[in-house]
Amino acid sequence: MIQLSFSKNTTQAGDDSGGTSYVPELRKSTKARKAKSFGSDFQLYLVEGTRDETMSQHQYCFNIEEDPKTFSEAMASRDVYFWKEAIHDKIDSVMHNNTWVLSDLPPGCKALGCKWILQRKMKMDGTIDKYNAKLVIQGFRQKEGIDFFDTYAPVAKIYTIRLFLALATIHNLVIH
Repeated sequence: MIQLSFSKNTTQAGDDSGGTSYVPELRKSTKARKAKSFGSDFQLYLVEGTRDETMSQHQYCFNIEEDPKTFSEAMASRDVYFWKEAIHDKIDSVMHNNTWVLSDLPPGCKALGCKWILQRKMKMDGTIDKYNAKLVIQGFRQKEGIDFFDTYAPVAKIYTIRLFLALATIHNLVIH
């Protein structure tokens, strides 16, 4: 539904009944139109049908699968070999960098759960670049003062440090 709004740029015109009515004066843009180019390899396909029909054909047309949400989904998928390779690469990387040491739990402590985050990394043309696996700990189950006492490894971005130095300089807080 289009609503017309009348402004100062209106003219009066007579109608057949003898009364006057307002006819808006149309304005045209003076801005030059440019044709948009998305590159020589850009292709546009028009699909006929309703939205539901189109969405059901979407996965078939482009052969798109969602990334697995769980380890068992990855092991049941047709890309199981690639997911296993990504998981083994991640475990080898963690062990090689000595970021993980297998040890026994102290008495009275419970182990935290973990989860694999599995993602396909895509190239610009839509093909699969690599299969990526991340192992994350479910640390949200920890309680401060019971499961941990200190927080380690605070992270600061370089632009945050620059901001603090600039503020210190402006307010003469720099110690020589």
